[in-house]
Amino acid sequence: MAGTLYLCATPIGNLGDMTPRVVETLHMVDVIAAEDTRNSIKLLNHFDIHTPMTSYHEYNKVEKARQLVNQLMAGQNIALVTDAGTPAISDPGEVLVRMCLEQGIAVTSLPGPAACITALTLSGLPARRFCFEGFLPAEKKEKAAVLQELAQESRTMILYEAPHHLARTLEELYQTLGQRRITLCRELTKRFETVMPTTLEEALAYYREEEPRGEYVLVIEGKSLEQKRQEDIAAWEDKSIEEHMEFYRLQGMEEKAAMKQVAKDRGVSKRDIYQHLHVE
Repeated sequence: MAGTLYLCATPIGNLGDMTPRVVETLHMVDVIAAEDTRNSIKLLNHFDIHTPMTSYHEYNKVEKARQLVNQLMAGQNIALVTDAGTPAISDPGEVLVRMCLEQGIAVTSLPGPAACITALTLSGLPARRFCFEGFLPAEKKEKAAVLQELAQESRTMILYEAPHHLARTLEELYQTLGQRRITLCRELTKRFETVMPTTLEEALAYYREEEPRGEYVLVIEGKSLEQKRQEDIAAWEDKSIEEHMEFYRLQGMEEKAAMKQVAKDRGVSKRDIYQHLHVE
């Protein structure tokens, strides 16, 4: 009978956030797969856990995942931990989870700390709808494409960033998204936890003068629906109503439906469009 993969969330700073269930599981499993065994040994020592560890990280995630799957198929139970937070979020653990599910191996998650959710709840920005981007791509063209997508995003956005890239990222965000509210969170759950609600422009000015320290979570305001509506209206201003109507006719719309959509695009009433088209 195959074993079970346990995704064990670990503290993002404060050891008091370690759940009793995770401690019990780390004692019970046959092996712990850790992103960095040098970091995880400190955690295990603190909780007097002596379970054997093996490394599982970005650079061995495919080959090592195959080995771990074989161990699970042989009946071993394995716990997966990341350096901090919940495994498989911006983490190579997603590869192992996918392989396990493909093989019918049981996977269960032991909930706990996640920097992205912690920052969102502290941000003061809308939390009903949000998207998580993680770290922006390193490759310039890919990053530019992602930033262009984020510029149109109406949900609150959550990004991770390292201190040595923070100022550049803030500049790229400001250039692409324009002025937005942002909350910068660092050292979450630790003694010097900092939550800084501000704007992209002010954050950029601040970190041009101050050296960033620690890992950051950026929580950024999405584009307002009113702003999107105004931009949609502006996009049609250089076209005549006749051209606008033709655009929808070519897509197979009936005249009444096209008039309704044109009116919506331009922020006017359907009657205004009808009168323009039927003026003698």
